[in-house]
Amino acid sequence: MIVGLGNPGREYMGTRHNVGFEVVDTLARRHKTRIARRLGRVLVARATINGREVILAKPQTYMNLSGEAVAYIARREKIDPSEILIVYDDMALQLGRIRIRPEGSSGGHKGMKSIIERLGTQEFPRLRVGIGSADRGAVEHVLSKFSRNEVPIAREAVQRAADAVETILGEGIEPAMNLYNSPH
Repeated sequence: MIVGLGNPGREYMGTRHNVGFEVVDTLARRHKTRIARRLGRVLVARATINGREVILAKPQTYMNLSGEAVAYIARREKIDPSEILIVYDDMALQLGRIRIRPEGSSGGHKGMKSIIERLGTQEFPRLRVGIGSADRGAVEHVLSKFSRNEVPIAREAVQRAADAVETILGEGIEPAMNLYNSPH
């Protein structure tokens, strides 16, 4: 399962916190599906990417409760946490950078903290998309839209993150880490 984190609703579209949604939407477009089926508090689609059947998911619980949605789908579909890739924004990464890790802590990200709590483990892969550090409060930063100068960098990062997900599914996490974790 590929889970993009974000907040539902028009007012959050295009915000830094919603880059996870943008990555899974990009994957859905590339693989000719729409993430529109509702299962509980999650929007999902099924797709075949690099020969692997996957569920693309967008929790509709708001960021800080993402774990409820992820745990629900994981239980319902009998998916082990190690088979769930979480895609989300990260203020600790420079705008446009992406980072793949096989496991780890929440790093202070409340959506990830919720997922770790609800799954009962940190041992699931994640792909972080850099949204740049805050020159204002963290909440204001993550809920802000990208500036006109930042938009092309953010769009390119979303495309690269989608490429990275395809690489993970086709070749595995190690080759993807080697390819995408280097500075761009």
